[in-house]
Amino acid sequence: MADPHRYQAIRDRFEATVAQLRTRVDANLFTTSTFRDNCRLIVPADKANQVHSLLASLKAMGFDMLVELGAADYLHYPHATDRYGVWYCLLNTQSGERIIVKTFVNDPEPRLRSVFDLWQGADWMEREAYDLFGIEFEGHPDLRRILLPDEFTSFPLRKDYPLRGKGERHNFQPILRAES
Repeated sequence: MADPHRYQAIRDRFEATVAQLRTRVDANLFTTSTFRDNCRLIVPADKANQVHSLLASLKAMGFDMLVELGAADYLHYPHATDRYGVWYCLLNTQSGERIIVKTFVNDPEPRLRSVFDLWQGADWMEREAYDLFGIEFEGHPDLRRILLPDEFTSFPLRKDYPLRGKGERHNFQPILRAES
């Protein structure tokens, strides 16, 4: 059952964090939104190059754990103005506070600065976003495919990727159980 007092306490703590963060970074860098216990900082695509400094400031404020890094393709999504969304779910392990930082990138070269230097756990998460969406993370120490074979030339979670694929599977040698 939803507890409105709990949600209000989370929002109050989030507003205090945002006020402190606005003293560290450009106050117009992001907007905020909340829904129940989800507190989000939203950075528009034209300021995506500043996301790393925002995340570094949050880490300095105690958000020491990157829980998740994910991406989505908003092609054909109603009212979407940007192609790809990338989000970083952060946790302050001392207070239990969570914040989601969301930004956007666009074609022809969807690219963000890697946060591997802030959280080494971003390694495989960034590689997964690269492998499935083609979003590049500049400065990543080993940005290569993690789920698909190196010979795979497409990005299968893009909305313009055909449902039945582009025939890539037919180029791979089958691996028999006895050989695996």
